[in-house]
Amino acid sequence: MAKAKFAVINDVFPSFRSQHIQVKVATSPWEKQEYFQLRNKTFTQEQTILTGKEKDTKDFEAIPIIALASNWSIGEEIAGAVRIYKISDADNTWYGGRLCVARTYRGYQNIGKALINEAVSRAKDLGCQTFLATVQPQNEKYFKSVHWKTLGSIEVAGKPHVHMEANLDMYPFMTRDLQ
Repeated sequence: MAKAKFAVINDVFPSFRSQHIQVKVATSPWEKQEYFQLRNKTFTQEQTILTGKEKDTKDFEAIPIIALASNWSIGEEIAGAVRIYKISDADNTWYGGRLCVARTYRGYQNIGKALINEAVSRAKDLGCQTFLATVQPQNEKYFKSVHWKTLGSIEVAGKPHVHMEANLDMYPFMTRDLQ
């Protein structure tokens, strides 16, 4: 009698990705820890942009926003992250930054767009009059597709970036309580 042989090729089975994504402010300790781990993994390990200095003083005042992947209403992993913070009280200028999506969720369910929408809309609800970000050049077209305009070129951490501004008229006010 011949023995059955099974061959498992890992490439055939993609990583599990939750169908349920909630975008929200990171509030619990584990959410904040995973938020920073995803940022570190993306910008320090994968892209080597912010080696050794991924966290900065803006993190003390920033609102951390996450895309939380969950199953059965239980949060399981952080699928994406972004931070927002006010840079000027005089004209209510806000900045968004450190936008990242976990590798297994990239190009999946518009997580980047959902994070951008939450970031800009939340800042708008908090009185934002101008919302800015520095974006890697390869992402400029993506940001333009979600109603941003290019203001010029800028260097961040020794790498070229594009300085951009969101068209606030294209982003809704939020209708829920802000945290």
